[in-house]
Amino acid sequence: MTPPTVFVVDDNPGVRRSLKALVEAEGMAVRTFATASEFLAAYDPQQSGCLVLDIRLRGGRNGLDVQDELRRRQVTLPIIVVTGYGDVPTSVRAFKGGAVDYLEKPVPPKRLTERIRACIELDRRTREAAARRSTVADRIARLTPRERMVMDLLALGKSSKSIAVALHISVRTVESHRRTVLRKMDVSSAAELARAVAGLELP
Repeated sequence: MTPPTVFVVDDNPGVRRSLKALVEAEGMAVRTFATASEFLAAYDPQQSGCLVLDIRLRGGRNGLDVQDELRRRQVTLPIIVVTGYGDVPTSVRAFKGGAVDYLEKPVPPKRLTERIRACIELDRRTREAAARRSTVADRIARLTPRERMVMDLLALGKSSKSIAVALHISVRTVESHRRTVLRKMDVSSAAELARAVAGLELP
């Protein structure tokens, strides 16, 4: 995971300078952009952190357009929307677009830095969970079709005997597959296997 960066998109040069100074004073890396297009062209989804995004931007695309594009790219970067012109329809669209916070300017510096740190922590947890799901999915892909059948039933808490009946194989064969499944999935028990498989269903 890359070190977290606070991305600031605001068309006001003074705001960009003040936010850059504020974030750097808190010991965090920051990159600033004047337009939506600049940010979207430069951002790599592998870069962790959070986005502080103004709604009204010059240069064609506004902050809500940025949200729409990030969602289209399936980017999970937490977004703090800031605006000097707050209204209910805009805030509703911002939250539906995935914003974590919707703050009206001027935002108290302490409040903003607290929300930034909370979003960075959220991003860290989200990325770690995604990495765990990817690891589990890769391990499942290495199972044979029969081992996958046994794994699915094991994850449901089925006993070797009931799995044998369901798959029309012997209990000894089930036990052999069970040992192989646990080894390939790098877990020590059926309960641990169930937790790993359940994690695949988390958003």
